[in-house]
Order: sequence, then C-alpha cells, then structure tokens
Amino acid sequence: MSEPLLDRPVLVLVLSFAGFWAAAWFGRRYRARRPAHEEKADEDFSFVLGGTLTLLGLLIGFTFSMAVARYDQRKSLEEQEANAIGTEYARADLLPAADAARVRELLQGYLEQRLLFYTSRDPLRLRQVDARTRRLQAELWAAVAKHVAAQRDPVTALVAAGMNDVLNSQGYTQAAWWNRIPRAAWALLVAIALFCNVLIGYGAHGKRASLLLILPIALSVTLFLIADIESPRGGVIRVHPQNLESVAESLRTS
Repeated sequence: MSEPLLDRPVLVLVLSFAGFWAAAWFGRRYRARRPAHEEKADEDFSFVLGGTLTLLGLLIGFTFSMAVARYDQRKSLEEQEANAIGTEYARADLLPAADAARVRELLQGYLEQRLLFYTSRDPLRLRQVDARTRRLQAELWAAVAKHVAAQRDPVTALVAAGMNDVLNSQGYTQAAWWNRIPRAAWALLVAIALFCNVLIGYGAHGKRASLLLILPIALSVTLFLIADIESPRGGVIRVHPQNLESVAESLRTS
C-alpha cells in the first residue's frame, strides 16, 4: 500500500515548491499581458497583498500549532503507555507465582511489539505487529481475568485495573496516531498560498525573475516542516519510544 502524500514530507516539499513557483510565474505573465491603462494603483495592490499575506501567516501558524499539539500528544501517550506496562509488571507480584510468571512473560512480549509499533515503517510488518498485539492483549486479559474470577478482593482488583490501563493506553495511542490535521485545513492553506504567489508574481512585473523564488521556497519549506512534524511515521521528526525502551531495559536487568 502506498503512503499518502502527507506522510511523505519530501514529496510535499518538491510538489509545493513547483506549484507555488508556477503560480508566481502565472501572476507575472498575467500582469505582462494587461494594458497599462488597466493597471491598479500601487497602494490598492499593496493593501490586497498585505491582507492576503496576513491571512496566510495566520493559517500557517494555526496549522503548525495543530501539528505540534498532535506531536506532543503522541509523546505524552508513549510515556503513559510505558508507565502502565511498568506498573502492571510490578503488580504481577500480587498474583500467585505461576500466574505472575505468565503475566510477566506476556508483558515482555507485548512490550517488544509496542516498540516495533513505534520504530517500524514497513506496512506489512506493521500489520503483523498489530495482529500480534491484539493476540497478546487477549492473552494478557485472560491471564488476569482467570485469577480475578477465582478470587475477588481488592488486591486482584488492583491487578485487573492495572491491566486495563495497559490495554487502554494502546488504544489511546492508536487514536492519537490516527488524529491528523484535517484535509480541509490543508486544502485551505494550499489555496491561500497559491493565491498569494499569484499576487506576488503579479506585483513583480518588471523586476528580477529571481524574486519569484523567495516566497515559494519559504512556503514549501514551511509546509515540509508541518507535514514532517504531523506525520507519525513518514517524517524525520518522530516520537522515539525512549520511555518504552527504558522500561524494556529495566525488565531485562531485573
């Protein structure tokens, strides 16, 4: 399965630069074909251009804020997931020895799958990780539920609550990775950016053609950064599972 465009920030950089440069060139060519007596006063054009660029700046700031908020949420949920697994591993001591050993073994396998979820980028491998994760979740809950059904007391309830946190944390993480910037917001941002480049090209008539590169370069780099931060797997800036790795290291040395 091919990756969506927004999960490939480098492609976003290339396509957006090409589109913005073409829009600026179109504006320049359109201005060159207009008769001199139809040209607007410079102050009117500057007013329209300034207002449009201000709107573009607000949209960029809004979209960038959305991307950073989603990145911070993914980082926070990775920390919560690591804490939930570590806590439940410690609470396994409250179970009988045989059940405790079984729960710990399953938690270690589950932790390996969670690390693969964060570090893998191959779609086929990720589907395998998801399948193994669901199977391990069922086995983990069955291992705890069996003991809870046989002995209902506050201690077993504490173990069951901890396992519930482990399972829920994975669901919250998955939901956060699915929570992306709406495509309508991307479409509006790109549309306003294209219009601004047309206006820049229109106003650059009679000036050096190299001036048409400034805004397209700045905007394409900005969109690249937003797409990179907002993409959970496709970008360079990704959530590194350092908390999960720390828990895995502590379990190996315990």
